[in-house]
Amino acid sequence: MTSGALPALARLRDNGGYARLATTFPAQTPVAWSTFATGANPGVHGIFDFLRRDPKTYLPDLALNRYEQKNAFVPPKVVNLRRGTPIWELLAKAGVPATVIRCPCTYPPDEVKGRLLGGMGVPDLRGGLGTPTFFTTRSGVPQGESERVTTVVLEGNRVRTQLVGPRLPRGGDAVTDLVAERNPDGRVTVRVGGQSADLSPGVWGPWLKVKFKLGLLQSVAGQVRFFLPETAEGFALYASPVNFTADAPPFPISAPWDYAGELEHRIGSYYTTGMVEDHTGLMNGRIDEAAFLAQCDIVMKEREAMLDLELARFDHGLLYCLFDTPDRLQHLFWRFLEPDHPANAAGFDPRYRNAIADHYRHLDGIVERVAGAANPETLVIVLSDHGSTSFRRGVHLNGWLLQQGFLALKDGARPGHETGEFFREVDWSRTKAYALGLGGIYLNRRGREAQGIVSPENAEVVAASIKNSLRGLPDPKSGRPAVRDVKLKEEIYHGPAMTEAPDLLALFERGYRASWTTGLGGIGDGLFEDNTRRWSGDHIVDPELVPGVLFLSRPFSTTAPRMIDLAPTILDALGVPAGPDMEGASLLA
Repeated sequence: MTSGALPALARLRDNGGYARLATTFPAQTPVAWSTFATGANPGVHGIFDFLRRDPKTYLPDLALNRYEQKNAFVPPKVVNLRRGTPIWELLAKAGVPATVIRCPCTYPPDEVKGRLLGGMGVPDLRGGLGTPTFFTTRSGVPQGESERVTTVVLEGNRVRTQLVGPRLPRGGDAVTDLVAERNPDGRVTVRVGGQSADLSPGVWGPWLKVKFKLGLLQSVAGQVRFFLPETAEGFALYASPVNFTADAPPFPISAPWDYAGELEHRIGSYYTTGMVEDHTGLMNGRIDEAAFLAQCDIVMKEREAMLDLELARFDHGLLYCLFDTPDRLQHLFWRFLEPDHPANAAGFDPRYRNAIADHYRHLDGIVERVAGAANPETLVIVLSDHGSTSFRRGVHLNGWLLQQGFLALKDGARPGHETGEFFREVDWSRTKAYALGLGGIYLNRRGREAQGIVSPENAEVVAASIKNSLRGLPDPKSGRPAVRDVKLKEEIYHGPAMTEAPDLLALFERGYRASWTTGLGGIGDGLFEDNTRRWSGDHIVDPELVPGVLFLSRPFSTTAPRMIDLAPTILDALGVPAGPDMEGASLLA
C-alpha cells in the first residue's frame, strides 16, 4: 500500500481510517473468526484451536463441530461447537437481514434472516477437512499427510480403479468405479459416476458429480475434480477431496437449506468444503506450485461470483464475504520471500517471489468494486483476522516436557518417530502435562483426565513451573529465544467454556511454531527441528507479532482496536444493541 500498489485500500484508509487489529489467543483462524462473530473471548465461545482433546482418552478430535446420533433408528445430526450468539442471529431478532458467505465455524449453519453459506468446518464427504487421492502406477509411493495413495495398473492405455467416498455406517468405505483412458492426443478421458471429462496435462478438469451407495436404497452424492500431472513415466492422476454437492448435501451447509443450491444454479458448481485451496496436494508434492495457483484462481472466481451476485441484490443489513486464499498463499509461498528458508533446501524458484503480492493486488480490485457499489451511508469494513510471519523451526513441546520431567514414556520407549502420534507410548501414571494442537499444554489433572495424577492443590504449582521454565526457551542453532511467553489460561480467558481450554498456551517468537509432531500428540526427538515443508509461513506465534488489519470507510477509534470489537461495531452501525455476552466496544466515533 505504501508503494502505491493497493489504491483501493489506500483510498479507504484516507477517507475513513486504518489500524492494526489485535487478534485472539491464539492467532488462529477458527478462534479469531468465532470472536468476530460473537464479540466474546474463547472462554465464552469455546473454540481454542482446530483440535480439542478428549480427557477420557487423551485423543485429539476436531474442535469445530461433532456428529451426534441418539440411536440407530435416528439419523445423525451435526452440532456446531462454537457457542455464543453471532451477530447475524442478533440482527435477525431485530428484523435486520444478513447475508454471510463462508465465515468459519458456521457448520451447521446458524439461524439468519437472509442467507448464510457455511465456511471452515464444512467437511469433505469422508468427514475430514480435505482428503485427496493420488493414483499412480509407481509402486511403493508412501502416503503423505491427509491423503490416499492408490497404486494402479496401466493396461494398454487404460486404468481401472475405484474412487473412495464416505465411510460406511457399519465400517469400510463406499466406492465407485473410475476408468481413465489415454488418448492419442496426450489427453486422458476420466469416467466416474456416469460422467466423463477430457483432461489435458497440467490443467484442472471440471466438476464431476458422483453417487456412492451406502446400503440398500441409500446413496449420497458428491462432486470431484481431477488434475493430470505431467509425468515422464507411467501414469498419475490426482483427485480432489470429494466435496458435498451444493444442491444435495448430506447435512445442511446453508441457511435456508436450499441457498447453497441456489448459488450453484446461479454461478455453477463450486467448492463446498471449509478449506477449499488444495494445500494437501502441494504439501505432498502431488501437484506443483503452478497447479496450486491455478486452483486458487478457480476458488477466487467462485468466491467473487458469490460476492458479485449478493452485492447486486444487497439493499440493507449486513453483507459479509470471506476471502481466505491469501492465508493459504502465505502459508505455502512464504518460502519464496526467504531464499535461505529451510523449506527451500531442495531449490529456490524465484518465479514465485511475488505470488503473495500479486494476490493482494487482485484483492485490492475486489475492494474497489465493493467500495464503488456502496452509497455514502454504507459502512464498508475490510479486515483480516490475523497477520502472518515465517515458520522456520518447529518446537517439540512434548519433547521439552519429557526432558523436564513433566511427561514420561513407557519403559523402553524412546522419543521420536517410533513413538508415533496420539501419545501411544506415554506413561500417564508418571505424566503431569502433555501438549496437543498448536501451542496448548494440558495438565494431567486428577478427576478430569482419565489417568490424571496432578491434584487440585498441586495444579497451580505445576502450571507455574512449566510457564517459568518454558518462557524464553533458547534455540541452540540461532541463540535466539523460541518461546516468547507462556500464558496461563486464567490470564487470557474467562467464561463458561474455560474448563475446555488448555491450561497453558505457548506463544512463539517469529520463525518458530509448535512442531508438526506436537500437533497430534507426538513426542519429538530433541527440542527443535527445521521446518522443511512447503507450509513455510504461519501465524501461531505470540499474537502481538501478527496483528490483523482494519479499514473502515468512516473515521473510527484507531488507538487499540481488537477483533472482539467488530461485532458491537457492526451492530452499532445498524442500530442494534450489543448482545449480553459481548465484551468489546463499538469503534465508531
